[in-house]
Amino acid sequence: MKKILFYILIGTSFVAQSCINDNEDPVAVLPSDGIISDANVGGPTQPNQVWIDLSDISIVNGKEGPKETLTKRTDWDMGFYSGSSFKVIINSSVMMAAGKITGATNIDLVKESDVAALKNQVQVASFNPANVAYVDNVNGNFPTDNTAIADVNAVDSENAIYLVNMGKDLYTGSVPVGSIATGGDSRGWMKVQVVRSGDGYKVKYAELGATTHKELTIAKNAAYNFNFVSLKNNKEVFIQPEKNKWDISFTVFTNIIEGAGTYVYGDFVTTNIVGGAGSYEVKVAANVAAQTYKDFKKADVDASKFIYNDQRSIGPNWRNPVGVNGLEVYGDRFYIIKDPEGNYFKLKFSRITDKDGVRGFPQFEYNPL
Repeated sequence: MKKILFYILIGTSFVAQSCINDNEDPVAVLPSDGIISDANVGGPTQPNQVWIDLSDISIVNGKEGPKETLTKRTDWDMGFYSGSSFKVIINSSVMMAAGKITGATNIDLVKESDVAALKNQVQVASFNPANVAYVDNVNGNFPTDNTAIADVNAVDSENAIYLVNMGKDLYTGSVPVGSIATGGDSRGWMKVQVVRSGDGYKVKYAELGATTHKELTIAKNAAYNFNFVSLKNNKEVFIQPEKNKWDISFTVFTNIIEGAGTYVYGDFVTTNIVGGAGSYEVKVAANVAAQTYKDFKKADVDASKFIYNDQRSIGPNWRNPVGVNGLEVYGDRFYIIKDPEGNYFKLKFSRITDKDGVRGFPQFEYNPL
């Protein structure tokens, strides 16, 4: 088990109001004994996925903070579950989608004209309620939740061939201060089939126009939630830390709006529920929020409120990008997190931007309980 180091930081918390405005100077009202962390999401194009281990605290450049593992959103395309079931996920952070190609049995024979109509359906954020069928269950409880690519069957011929929308590249243009750009040019399309290989997986894939395909074999590694591959770069890649060595992540995220289908969020925070972490929100009156957070102790934890079957229990709920005062962090709520090793933390967000109002540089404070 990792050793949790306790540091005492003298900082400031903020005036409790309905929201905290990033564009105003904070007013110091209570001392903070928490750990202040800046999540390096990377700016307004939000290029990084940031995997955070709250209990692994170290000192970098004279400042103590939790371990952050950074990966580019475009570094991976598919993840292969390492547990007992055979699950495949696609990369929500770059707006990927996948749809079964009806009647296809040989990946090398699938051509562009076979999927022309399907292309119009396998989309993200197209304001079509039906497009939820082409993304993984947004709850993220993947040992049981459905995924866009069905569970991998032991019989090869029972595994469908899929049209895969590879999503969007990182945006490369300029972004106005206070705004974000979650996607750039299209990353194109592929045809993909996943079968089993012993206790692991084999993925067959090719560009739509190809008459031959490539293959990658992926072994399960029980230390991780998933093993990841980049189809674009034809290799297995490291993305998430070991399953008990991260608690929350910052990422761009494909979510669902009821009645409107899929929608893309920046500044999204997920909880590592597949690895055993859980979290819940504490919402209080704004005028007592700062004091309530300061006074909250382990005895106040309500174990019945932890959410272990939905990775979105923090999600986008900590910030308001269209507040009456501009970009705002809600000041009337904080979060309780239980990590995979059973450690408890309280956590609140303090900024959505850097000091110049640029998105993609969120800040949070937390305390071990």
